[in-house]
Amino acid sequence: MLKSLARAVGTAVRFSTATTTYRGLPLTRPALCTPCSATSRPFTRSLWMMNNNGASSGYRAKLFSTKGLNQSVSCGCGGLHTEGDKAFVDFLSDEIKEEKKIKKTSTLPKMSGGWELEMNGTEAKLVRTVSGEKVAVTFNVNNSIPPNFEEEAEQGQKAEENEPEITSTPNFVVEVTKQAAKHSLVFDCHYPEDEVSHAEGEEESDIFAIREVSFQPEGDGDWKETAYTLNTDSLDWALYDHLMDFLADRGVDNTFADELIELSTAIEHQEYIKFLEDLSGFVKCN
Repeated sequence: MLKSLARAVGTAVRFSTATTTYRGLPLTRPALCTPCSATSRPFTRSLWMMNNNGASSGYRAKLFSTKGLNQSVSCGCGGLHTEGDKAFVDFLSDEIKEEKKIKKTSTLPKMSGGWELEMNGTEAKLVRTVSGEKVAVTFNVNNSIPPNFEEEAEQGQKAEENEPEITSTPNFVVEVTKQAAKHSLVFDCHYPEDEVSHAEGEEESDIFAIREVSFQPEGDGDWKETAYTLNTDSLDWALYDHLMDFLADRGVDNTFADELIELSTAIEHQEYIKFLEDLSGFVKCN
């Protein structure tokens, strides 16, 4: 009986020792291997404590030092804020001030000829009625500023004096609708780069050109690819001149095209300033 009791006590001691050894092994591993938040948070906190309160060895202090790294701060918005963000916001603030200085007017310029302006973000629509016909001109200021390939300023001249003004020359679509017609006659127009400006004494020509002409359903914003489209690249010049006269009789001529550039430039600049303000607010997390 004493032997049985001794055997039972020995078994209990071995079981207790084995259990302690088995449980002791995982304690050094889950914090590094398991991706769950319950184990990753204490590990992150331990890095912070070693960095701020000091570590037990000089090696750890150097290993976890943030010297040379980008300092970041989090605010109530839940976003990240770095020193780079602060410099970015300062730059945007200066840029916005400069852009507002060169802004010509606080209101958009008016178009002559009785055109009514409708705005939808960066898209603008000019509408007028001529003897029962509705004429609508639509354009978007996005990607409307042509690249500047002008030669560098000559020696002895200031760069500011030779820097050209930024102008917006968007493609625009003219839609002419008659009351009794089922479809609208639509003109896809653009500003050729070599026709926007003229030298003094040079004979004036059309500053805009027709690229394509097609019949489209009235008021349909999508161009129907199944409808026949007349491309003007290989068009007879007499027919092309009649198409240009057709537009001029409805108020879409060189005067209109000039005023459209002025209006589009003002809209583009207005949207650019608004974008900079939104970008600054986004970075600052306002």
